[in-house]
Amino acid sequence: MTVPARSPIETTAETDPADLVVLLDEQRRPIGTAPRAAVHHHTTPLHLAFSCYVFDAAGRLLMHRRALGKRTWPGVWTNSCCGHPRPGETPAAAARRRVTEELGLVPHDLRPVLPDFAYEATMPDGVRENEACPVFTARALGEPAPDPAEVAEWRWVPWPEVVAVARTSPWLISPWAALQVGELAELFGDERIPA
Repeated sequence: MTVPARSPIETTAETDPADLVVLLDEQRRPIGTAPRAAVHHHTTPLHLAFSCYVFDAAGRLLMHRRALGKRTWPGVWTNSCCGHPRPGETPAAAARRRVTEELGLVPHDLRPVLPDFAYEATMPDGVRENEACPVFTARALGEPAPDPAEVAEWRWVPWPEVVAVARTSPWLISPWAALQVGELAELFGDERIPA
């Protein structure tokens, strides 16, 4: 895979390793890094990500509306948490870290449910996502205390309602959430995810 020239893959002394994403080749092997803030553009290279679906004791899914300052899909409703592992960090470790940092929750019973999920999606302005994005579920107790730089709004939503939106009105949620919810419903059914 050729990495576009405008997407740097070298870590420099000025680049904080905590703010890098892992670039992947077509076999999903790491081939370098890029600054997280610069990796998404019109020719976004394949890179490593994760998505996490956090459920409460009643089986409701925590959904959030992305902050308006986000580079991709600002202001769009999506799953509980998504992000990028740092170099040397597993997707599961990244999910645990970001659920705590982004939502103010401690994830319990984190488990992989769609380990091979990947997707591409392009916004109307041409900026695209291109991610190998393992999907996890987790449980959490209490209410979120989200980071406003990441989360504009949040709510607990019954799983059947989430599935119905993904099936009938997928444009109301992020493209990755619409695809992931469809696959999760095929795997576990429409009524409840055993998280």
